[in-house]
Amino acid sequence: MLLVFLYVLSNLNGLIYYTNMISKLIKNDFGIKEKEDYSCSEKILYGANEVYNLGLDKESLKLAAGLSGGVYTEKLCGALSASAMVLAKLFVKDRAHEGDYCGILIKELISRYEDEMKSTTCNNLKDDFRTEEDGCKAVVLRAAEILDEIVQREQGK
Repeated sequence: MLLVFLYVLSNLNGLIYYTNMISKLIKNDFGIKEKEDYSCSEKILYGANEVYNLGLDKESLKLAAGLSGGVYTEKLCGALSASAMVLAKLFVKDRAHEGDYCGILIKELISRYEDEMKSTTCNNLKDDFRTEEDGCKAVVLRAAEILDEIVQREQGK
C-alpha cells in the first residue's frame, strides 16, 4: 500500500517527481575508485540514469567515457558535459534545434557552476579542488547539486 501511495505521489499531474538526487549518491561515494571507479562524467550520467530513470542501457552509458578528463583535453569539465547530456535527455523532445528551452537550462547550469567554482575547465578545477583522498568529488558534487536543483525546479512547472 505504501508503495502504491509513493508511486501515485511521485506521478502527480503526469509528471515524475524525483525524491532521490544525484548529489545524494555522490555524497555517499557513488562511483568511487574503490567501487565502480567511474570518471566525473560517468558519475553524473550513471547516477542520473539511476535517479532520474533515464532508461539508458549499458552501451548508451558508455558515451559518458568520452567526456572524461574534459574530453581528454582538460577543457570543459566532464561532470558539466554529462550534466548537459542529462538535461538534454530530460528536456529535449526530438532534437536540439526544436527550441531554446534546453539550451537555456544548460547555460544556467554552466553559468551558476562557473560563478561558484570560478572555472568550468577540468585542469583549473583539478588544481583548485582535487584531493588525493577524494579526487574530484567536490567538483562532481557541485555539478550534481546544480543539476538536481534545475531538474527539480523544471519538473515542478
